[in-house]
Amino acid sequence: MTSIDPDPIIASDKDQQAVIAVIGNPNTGKSTLFNLLTGMRQKVANYPGVTVEKRIGELAIGERSFQLIDLPGTYSLSAHSPDERAAIDVLLNRIPDMPPPDAVLVVIDATNIKRNLFLTTQILELGTPVVIALNMADIAAEQHINIDIEALATGLNATVIPTVASSTRHENIDSLITALAKAVDKKHQKPWFLLDDVHQAAKELVSELAAKPDSQGFIANREATAAYEVQRALIDKGGEAEKRLIAIFGDDFRNRLQVQRKLLTDGQTLAERDATERYAYISKILSDAVQSPFNPNKRSWTHRVDQFVSHPVLGSVLFILVMALVFQAVFSWATPLMDLIDGAAGWASQQVYDSLPEGAIASLLADGVVAGVGSVIIFLPQILILFAFIIILEDSGYMARAAFLMDRLMRWCGLSGHSFVPMLSSFACAVPAIMGTRVIPNTRDRIATILAAPFMTCSARLPVYALLIAAFIPQKYYFYELINLQGLVLLSLYLLGIVGGVLTAFLLKRTILRGSTPTFLMELPPYRTPQFKSVLVRLLEKGKFFLVRAGSVIFFVSVVVWALAYFPRSELLATEFERQKKELESSMPVEAEREQALQGLENALAAAQMEQSLLGHMGKTIAPLFKPLGWDWKLSAAVIASFPAREVVIAVLGTTYAVGSEVDAEDEGLRNRIRNATWPDGRKVFTTAIAVGLMVFYALCLQCAATVAVIHRETHSWRWPAFAWIYMTSLGYLGALLCAQLG
Repeated sequence: MTSIDPDPIIASDKDQQAVIAVIGNPNTGKSTLFNLLTGMRQKVANYPGVTVEKRIGELAIGERSFQLIDLPGTYSLSAHSPDERAAIDVLLNRIPDMPPPDAVLVVIDATNIKRNLFLTTQILELGTPVVIALNMADIAAEQHINIDIEALATGLNATVIPTVASSTRHENIDSLITALAKAVDKKHQKPWFLLDDVHQAAKELVSELAAKPDSQGFIANREATAAYEVQRALIDKGGEAEKRLIAIFGDDFRNRLQVQRKLLTDGQTLAERDATERYAYISKILSDAVQSPFNPNKRSWTHRVDQFVSHPVLGSVLFILVMALVFQAVFSWATPLMDLIDGAAGWASQQVYDSLPEGAIASLLADGVVAGVGSVIIFLPQILILFAFIIILEDSGYMARAAFLMDRLMRWCGLSGHSFVPMLSSFACAVPAIMGTRVIPNTRDRIATILAAPFMTCSARLPVYALLIAAFIPQKYYFYELINLQGLVLLSLYLLGIVGGVLTAFLLKRTILRGSTPTFLMELPPYRTPQFKSVLVRLLEKGKFFLVRAGSVIFFVSVVVWALAYFPRSELLATEFERQKKELESSMPVEAEREQALQGLENALAAAQMEQSLLGHMGKTIAPLFKPLGWDWKLSAAVIASFPAREVVIAVLGTTYAVGSEVDAEDEGLRNRIRNATWPDGRKVFTTAIAVGLMVFYALCLQCAATVAVIHRETHSWRWPAFAWIYMTSLGYLGALLCAQLG
């Protein structure tokens, strides 16, 4: 067993760091090995000009510092998804302001060498020094797979290090680090090519392109990778490389590709020929280097477990039970932490008021800054718990089975199993879920999933549901008190969101995003025990992203809403408040009664100030628009205020109904106020139908500034977030209108 210096010396001059790209097929243990090499010395950033994240870690040997880039998992250099394109862009040195890798660490699964070597042989053709980590060597040994490391290294003309990077064992890591240091010093190694005629044709095309005036950005300082990219364009007809080069050089290049393909094609397409010859070469290497006691009549325990897990009926039952456990944990385990955060935010706000004189500054800090931060942090427990489960299920190998199981259902609405995990993640928060769509290869499927994800009932909707269900839905029980009416209503709202998302994807894939659903291909990984350190690192990344990216948007909009609700202040109201306050203090000798009366007076003042604020005026301005829904100006103002985060509606309703802004969904005073609220003619503002309509509105509309922002960020356009906002808000309005009319 080997270990790594837990506190390596990091060079101060980042420009002198050698860059090592880490790549491999999915489920090879690549991220686990990356985490082991870099420890907690990692950071997450975006590749320049794209939304795909890159993980960068640092490793040092003595005074030498290495920068490791963890590239997204891919099966080949034929990119399909944004993640795969980003990985290939790094290898081909076509990302601005990023140096080319000095070496490449290829992580392969020792139990599935043949499949993994397809990508490996492609990378060897780049000419960048390569070190191969033959990971999970212990599992290969347990399966009696005998690997001749020297023969494998000779066949590939690359350094091969057998490694074990698991939660309990770390083997040959020091040897791997030494090999990486040697590879970096090589700077370059002579590439070799299986299809030499194709490579020569690619070099000729590059020479032709070099004569064009607009070719410098493509050719400069990257002749070798430019030739390889043209080679990929020749082989992968209609692929990303061809599209990219045609976009740069126009139809002339398209015509030259077609001519060269005809000259090089002999009975097989170039893609078929590439795959045939590559696997033939791999098989020749493995015949000398690997001996496997494969017995077609003997099934591994993984296959035996999969007979149950992947079964259409039994597997579905297991999936439902697992999801029930996940959501029970999300909504139960997080509650104490959320209550603690809520209490801490309330305490902090009160400290601000006690420490500063009354006025705009105190209100800004207490109700704007502290409340804004609190509205962000309060959902962190739910998000972390959900993602902890997702990461564990992914690392264990179960999530791939669940995606396979759900593919049939997803395919009905025009999507594939790739969309399952993002849709599932949306039940916690749509922001990280939309980010998770980067793994979807097909662009149309990716956009359809992005637009469907916000329909899933996220945790921010729950306070609204809790308040209205408790206030207007009676506590009735059915079937020997096993089924609760309030629970049925909550379940119905969740189902409404699911149906809305599924139907949206269905309609989009048959209209503006029309296109065939790609075949869902996913290699089922072996079952593994998740590594605690790896889970923790990824969990911290998710939490940090939510706080920095989504949290910043929510915080900004929260401060804006505070300003709308605070200004302008009425001096007349403030003077009248001080007069009534003095009267109360002099007329009520009992302290408890006096404090209660003063609190009621302060709540009344806050309600009056809210009515005269910009937010109040905005609510009254748009009130006619929402009058068909049965809403008054207070509800209209609350809807405006809830765009930073849906749960803000509770505080706004508490203020406008003179209960106080420090209320929550469980506050009986607020429930009674909205139950008894009336129009000037004495009619009830809230009826059961109006309350249900409001819940339907919140179930269907897009009231989340962070979600709108992340849709823009992921699609590089304001067209799709604008479409999502208009479409979902219209659906919410029509749903609430239908409830009001039927009620």
